[in-house]
Amino acid sequence: MNPSLQARLNQILPKLTSADFLGNQGLGNEIGFWIFDYPPEEEAEMRSFLQHVIEPALAKHQPAIRHATVDLFRFAVDLLEERKLLDKAVAMQQQKGDAAVLAALRPVLKEDKLAQKLVEQYDPANLDLLIITGVGAVYPMMRTHTLLSALHPFMKDTPLVMLYPGRYDGYSLRLFNKLSEDHYYRAFRLVA
Repeated sequence: MNPSLQARLNQILPKLTSADFLGNQGLGNEIGFWIFDYPPEEEAEMRSFLQHVIEPALAKHQPAIRHATVDLFRFAVDLLEERKLLDKAVAMQQQKGDAAVLAALRPVLKEDKLAQKLVEQYDPANLDLLIITGVGAVYPMMRTHTLLSALHPFMKDTPLVMLYPGRYDGYSLRLFNKLSEDHYYRAFRLVA
């Protein structure tokens, strides 16, 4: 693993468990949306760190930190299965290609609808922290900057952390460090 990434990973847990972070302190009345960007080639290490370090530490923390981790890809697949559309989408992709299936799924996977569904399922009012993963896997079915914007009215005082395989400079998101920039400036970098 990249030593600079390891140094940044080591800063995550102290940040997530701090009273200032959990209380949205020092944000100048901005909503507590945070992005931890990392090199896309370090995806496996990031998942392992979340599963083996962050999740267990949050579960054992005193006082307890009520949190949920949402894998956007799994969330989208579950929604398609729930609506009995997954097998149809796979068949359509095989017969008509990616563009056709993406166009057909767009109304189902609109970010505003997904934000409402996510809030219904995870109820941020009863959480201290919401972590979002699976950003790279769900692309191009979903645009994360649009999802973040759709979540703004619902999150209130609950901090949200998005683990982002790419680059965020405080103004724009660049997925995989290659795709064109999506301007999103209402989040903070979790760790510089």
